[in-house]
Amino acid sequence: MKIGVFGDIVGRSGRKAIAEGLPRLKRRYGLDFIIVNGENAAGGFGVTAEIVEALLAAGADVVTTGNHAYDQRDDIEIFRSEPRLLRPLNFPKANPGRGAGLFEAKDGRQVMVLHAQGQVEMHPCDDPFAAIDAAIGAAKLGREADAIIVDFHAEATSEKQAMGHYLDGRVTAVLGTHTHTPTADDRVLSGGTAYMSDIGMCGDYDSVIGMEKTEPMRRFLTKMPSQRFQPAAGEATICGVIIETATNGLASSIEPLRMGGCLRQREPNNL
Repeated sequence: MKIGVFGDIVGRSGRKAIAEGLPRLKRRYGLDFIIVNGENAAGGFGVTAEIVEALLAAGADVVTTGNHAYDQRDDIEIFRSEPRLLRPLNFPKANPGRGAGLFEAKDGRQVMVLHAQGQVEMHPCDDPFAAIDAAIGAAKLGREADAIIVDFHAEATSEKQAMGHYLDGRVTAVLGTHTHTPTADDRVLSGGTAYMSDIGMCGDYDSVIGMEKTEPMRRFLTKMPSQRFQPAAGEATICGVIIETATNGLASSIEPLRMGGCLRQREPNNL
């Protein structure tokens, strides 16, 4: 099975790139299942019902979020009504939505998606290690689930790496999101789990992590905000990975993908 996972969508530029790019990428690489992180899709902060519907229509099978999940307060009900939209599973249990689900790929195989938030330099949440352990107990890899993909939305690379090694051999992939910058440590760990500290964002990289440069620079220089951050509006780079699974559900390969915009382009070589 080939699974495409695409990083944090930032603003209109990122939405446009994904809406236009997903159908083409799905055909080109024969993707059986697609996950996108949409937590910055609505003006850089959260998602709306309309955006979630558009991402699903473009070809996403699951939309994950992160610490900005509920920023669009008028659209929180979408987390209750759309099972393919996930918020971090280690948020309080009473919060709208869910953080894990078992979803059917186009060929009928079952893909479990787990979405958790880190604790280091993030707003308070429950232990992500314990939360993921509990969720995996509901669907074992190679039995109820043909693949298990973890979107670990975290700031600290150390916490992400610890999660990768902790889950190695028990899930198909542990993929970091949140920092918006693709890392160069994509690999299959010794136990067969694909790992990358951050898969990057889908947005304009002529920016400060997707935001128009002026206001972030002003805040660093003056320590004073003057206006709301605005997403950069130039051509977006689509960042993500393509994972190929083995017959036991573990990963046989992970290939980074970067297309469009100002980053050096990278397309999978072996798919």
